[in-house]
Amino acid sequence: MNRSAHTSPVSPDAPDTSAGPASGRRVVRIGTRSSPMALAQVERVRAELTALEPGLEVEVVPVTTSGDRWQGSLAALGGKGAFTKEVDQLLLSGNVDLAVHCMKDVPGDRPVPAGTTFACYLERDDVRDALIHPGGLTLDELPAGTRIGTSAVRRIAQLARSHPHLDTVPIRGNANSRLAKLAAGQADALLLAYSGLERIGETARAAEILDVDTMFPPIGAGVLGLQCREDDAATTELAGRLGSPGTWRQTTAERMMLHVLQGHCNSPIAGFAADLPDGRLHLRAMVFSLDGKVAVQAEETGPASDPVLLGTSVALTLLRQGARELIEASADTA
Repeated sequence: MNRSAHTSPVSPDAPDTSAGPASGRRVVRIGTRSSPMALAQVERVRAELTALEPGLEVEVVPVTTSGDRWQGSLAALGGKGAFTKEVDQLLLSGNVDLAVHCMKDVPGDRPVPAGTTFACYLERDDVRDALIHPGGLTLDELPAGTRIGTSAVRRIAQLARSHPHLDTVPIRGNANSRLAKLAAGQADALLLAYSGLERIGETARAAEILDVDTMFPPIGAGVLGLQCREDDAATTELAGRLGSPGTWRQTTAERMMLHVLQGHCNSPIAGFAADLPDGRLHLRAMVFSLDGKVAVQAEETGPASDPVLLGTSVALTLLRQGARELIEASADTA
């Protein structure tokens, strides 16, 4: 990390003691999860911010979230918000000016915390999943009974549907810790986000990068969101300059679809939006039963100027096909 960036662990409840450096240079404090991947993501944000404003000083404030500490089902902690709430607290308390979130970890069934807003979404990374197998086998080459380490219900349902001869075993933690658990024999193979492997410099570990028809991605895959306080116009304006209009359209459509479905952390919901060469926006989504035996899907194309309408329309199509029953059934097993 370059010398203009500092890393300072802090409690979400700590008082705001930052008054800025005596030099009067502008300081932006960024809140983040403390995992190696999260810190790599923040380094990307730091580099892009300082390229915009070379005199800027960036202070990184990592926090270990309840989702990182807990090794059981996320449903027991109230869902994916377990990865974001402590970082949100840092932002709301004024201990940081900006929060960096993986949008796949930001709940879609409830609004973002009052008083905060997403200033932008960065240019999207790869949305695909990767298979990590020490012997280099592909998914189709794995023998019956191979233990695939994953706790994502989206992946579990799709594996049960496409490769029922394989077994899944629960495995949680950041990407580095999952790779360590694989090495320790807790699983025979792993499924991880390929973009995550890129961020930690471990792409060589991927035996296969799965196309989206083989393993449909989660909502918000490969997207980093920069969250600010609504009353902090200066930071919101600065962060907003990093945004990708295409990623904004895609993520808005996906998250509106998820919001209308009222999907939760135990819902096997997958989908992604993409810009088409003709300028329109395409959204495809699927909802599965937990055992993968039932799936409903919908895809539509609409004007890029109205991603909210596209997301709503796809969600309503899924609901007409029975998505609500599948989501409620998955909630009953949480």
